[in-house]
Amino acid sequence: MLCPPVFQTTKYDKQKSDEFMPGLEGDSLQIFQLIAVLMSAGLAAGFVAGLFGIGGGFVVVPALLVVFTVFGVDGDVLTHVAIGTSLATIIVTSSRSVHAHHQKGAVDFTIIKDWAPWLVLGVAGGLYLAQYMDGRSLKWVFSIGVFLMGLHFISPVLRDVKLSDEMPRGLVRVGLASFLGGFSALLGIGGGTIAVLTMTMCGRPIHQAVATAAGFGVIIAVPGAIGFAALGLGQDALPAGSFGYVNLIAVAAITAMTFITAPLGAKAAHALNAPALKRVFGVYLVATSAIVLWNSFS
Repeated sequence: MLCPPVFQTTKYDKQKSDEFMPGLEGDSLQIFQLIAVLMSAGLAAGFVAGLFGIGGGFVVVPALLVVFTVFGVDGDVLTHVAIGTSLATIIVTSSRSVHAHHQKGAVDFTIIKDWAPWLVLGVAGGLYLAQYMDGRSLKWVFSIGVFLMGLHFISPVLRDVKLSDEMPRGLVRVGLASFLGGFSALLGIGGGTIAVLTMTMCGRPIHQAVATAAGFGVIIAVPGAIGFAALGLGQDALPAGSFGYVNLIAVAAITAMTFITAPLGAKAAHALNAPALKRVFGVYLVATSAIVLWNSFS
């Protein structure tokens, strides 16, 4: 089971545990541990979101899988709750990141406006698939997607490739944006990595690409979070504080911290040459992919 040693599960007491989360005794220390881990994930997610223009889901989803597993959330809803909750946190994280980058004049809102309808269309497709996928299948999708993104951060073979001086238009934009929206909704991410790659390959400066990609995260996360909340309504065994597949307790704990660190990441993005940081983050993603894949079979 995907559990860090700091957590120790206790004897199941249904009457007490139902007061907070299925499988969890009403123990103040464990509740403190839960909130502390979620806030730590929020600190990391916010900084990463600001630094790389991503929504932070690559940090949040694995953290939620760990926390919810340790605290006894039913495996049938575990992955859906992690992804839906991650998308909800990205609304705040990416919005904060966009605001910070906009203050530096780096956000191209025209690109966001042109891509928004097709991103939302893709999210709708991703939600349609999600309702027919079980937790294990979603873990496989997440693991494969994270592995590919990790390889890109470690060795970005397409980093210096330039395909055009203009952003995609017409059917190319429709197809790429729809894929980005659907892929991101299934993974619980903001799609920033693919967005940054696309913009830099089309001649956009890296700082503008990172800043604008954060805006993509907002466009993806809003319908994505609403959709996962709707899909989870009426489901059994959801953790306490959940609205459908979105856990509001986790959203509050994580976003409280991302609100602080997203501007710091954005500031660092404009001050640092970050290839080494990207490689470190890539190693983290590959390791995360392996752990999630192993956990899907355990």
